[in-house]
Amino acid sequence: MRPIETRYARSGDVRIAYQVVGQGSFDLVFVPGFISNLDLQWEDEGYSRLLKRLSAFSRLILFDKRGTG
Repeated sequence: MRPIETRYARSGDVRIAYQVVGQGSFDLVFVPGFISNLDLQWEDEGYSRLLKRLSAFSRLILFDKRGTG
């Protein structure tokens, strides 16, 4: 899998990191648990396997929660 590009959405002074993976026919927004980190989630084998599976049939949208990513 190629490296995932991290982008940033801005609202006022706030920037939220997000990634878009896959090219499926619908969007799937993945809401992380209490703590989120876009880079670290790809390093965990089990978590990465889940994300790859979800992105196989959807356009998966991942984001860092404000203050936890």
